Amino acid sequence: MENPFSNAQKQIEKTAEKLNLDKNVVETLKEPMRILQVRIPIKMDDGSIKTFTGFRVQYNNARGPTKGGIRYHPNESLDTVKALAAWMTWKCAIADIPFGGAKGGIICNPKEMSQAELERLSRGYIRQIAEFIGPDKDIPAPDVYTNPQTMAWMLDEYEKIVRKNSPAVITGKPLEVGGSKGRTKATGFGVAINIREAAKKIGLELNSAKVAIQGFGNVGMYVAKSLEQMGAKIIALSDSKGGIYNPDGISVEKAIKHKQEIGSLKGLEGTKEISNEELLELECDILIPAALENQITKDNADKIKAKIIAEAANGPTTPEADEILYKNGKFLIPDILCNAGGVIVSYFEWVQNRTGDYWSEEEVDKRLDEKLTSAFSQMVKMAEKEKVDNRTAAYMIAMKRVVDAMKLKGII
Repeated sequence: MENPFSNAQKQIEKTAEKLNLDKNVVETLKEPMRILQVRIPIKMDDGSIKTFTGFRVQYNNARGPTKGGIRYHPNESLDTVKALAAWMTWKCAIADIPFGGAKGGIICNPKEMSQAELERLSRGYIRQIAEFIGPDKDIPAPDVYTNPQTMAWMLDEYEKIVRKNSPAVITGKPLEVGGSKGRTKATGFGVAINIREAAKKIGLELNSAKVAIQGFGNVGMYVAKSLEQMGAKIIALSDSKGGIYNPDGISVEKAIKHKQEIGSLKGLEGTKEISNEELLELECDILIPAALENQITKDNADKIKAKIIAEAANGPTTPEADEILYKNGKFLIPDILCNAGGVIVSYFEWVQNRTGDYWSEEEVDKRLDEKLTSAFSQMVKMAEKEKVDNRTAAYMIAMKRVVDAMKLKGII
């Protein structure tokens, strides 16, 4: 298995070379500024005590308080969290929002835990990291297997500790406790905005485009809904249990209903089963990896037929695969831009919490569209000017912004 943090560091080195950065500056950028590892003893429903390991990595705060989600996953590792925190740093910078990058995670299997156990775990984690987070320090959010309810528990625990109302400490909250309209769909909707811009760029008609989506969680569902509304045809979908395919198109509404009813996409009427591997190599116009890291590798990159690859997941393409896709003329929208919709609307939520002025969903969508369209256009211009692939272009913009902030502050 490829180490995601090694991949993140390779991307930093590659970009630093293009920007002619001093090697001491590069060393500073290659490691996080702070790593917290905590142990969280929890009383389980059967009365036993189980101790969980949790992490919070704060990567770089030169541009503002650090920002990033919290994942609950049985295979969570410190290296994954470090990589994700690095990617969050560049994601906030390319989106031009005043945050640095962070990430958190707990090694656990939420599918085997009750709601009461998950609540105790969430509160226990916040007690361990409370002194290191805050609206001006580090602002967590939901990620894999965490959701607005998880954030509500964490917010309540934090507010008990600081003994005051503090909604801006966490984003991705339910609307009733200071969440933002449009936040739940923001990442998926943002991916669709990027795809719309990419289709314009390469002259692809969206209303006849065929789309395959690997991963059908929150992000995959909202990308599928948004693209279907734009006229695209979803021909393949997959989740952790396998994939479904229909060359004539799959109704997103029926797929969501089926998954909610039986917990999987398998067996949806009018579709045939395919594997996740087959989905990536399908004959289609747009491929959206929306699952986990390292899905497109040097072994399958040559077999990818899609014209546009939109990275809804973090780190789905390895550096070796990147080079193959670029050489094959594929238009890749890199993760740090492609899935930045979530963190942009998290920023909007933080602003609304701090000002007490709450926006309509139309306002949120409009501002998100403006931010992403502008960032996409800057990336394309940089790629053309420097004759580099889109990921390198996005990284060059993001890293320059971070380095400039560090220089102005006298950190380097």
